[in-house]
Amino acid sequence: MAKKTGKTEDRMVAVEEAFSKTEQFIEKNQKIILIVVGVLVLAVLGYFGFKRLYLAPREKEAQSQMFMAEEYFEMDSISKALNGDGNYPGFLDIIDEYGMTKSANLAHYYAGICYLKKGEFEKAIDHLEKFSSSDKVVGPMAKGAMGDAYMELNQVDKAASLYMKGANERDNEFTTPMLLMKAAQAYEVLGQYDKALENYQRIHDKYIRTTEGREIDKYIARAKGMIRK
Repeated sequence: MAKKTGKTEDRMVAVEEAFSKTEQFIEKNQKIILIVVGVLVLAVLGYFGFKRLYLAPREKEAQSQMFMAEEYFEMDSISKALNGDGNYPGFLDIIDEYGMTKSANLAHYYAGICYLKKGEFEKAIDHLEKFSSSDKVVGPMAKGAMGDAYMELNQVDKAASLYMKGANERDNEFTTPMLLMKAAQAYEVLGQYDKALENYQRIHDKYIRTTEGREIDKYIARAKGMIRK
């Protein structure tokens, strides 16, 4: 019993010593601790204040300003969509004026597609690389558009890689089979018929009812024929 009591007392002494050292540390460094805590509090308040008082109104303004550029994009009026019409800004203006907003992020996607249509493939890639999205359709479509630009620049290996990234990014029956098909055709250009066949077979097994799936058998047969040669 005495041994147990002794151990308990030793533990209590150790705890008391730890508390004492902590108190001494706090007393010694009180000013520094208060400064650090104050900076952290200010940083948190500043972040939420920035989002609510600055970024949110800017986002709302950017959305209202960009609608006409989106209209021009739908009408395939590429120049006005990019550069504006004198009254409303284009996507490039939105990027410059509202750079930290979601609208500016989306404007990078639109600008990339516009430059792709204009045949300015390096500019298309530059904007599409700056775009990010978790949307299950738009995200993969951006990867596919970059792949198209690299195909036009005859950088087929990069194109195939981007098509595959897009196909695997978000599984759905619209973008996945379309990008698998594009990747397979890029692999064929590279002479990698085994990889092409894998993609064609994946379309056959999982997306047979899609547009790509309806005619996939002939692509499978062609790839198998090329492998046998």
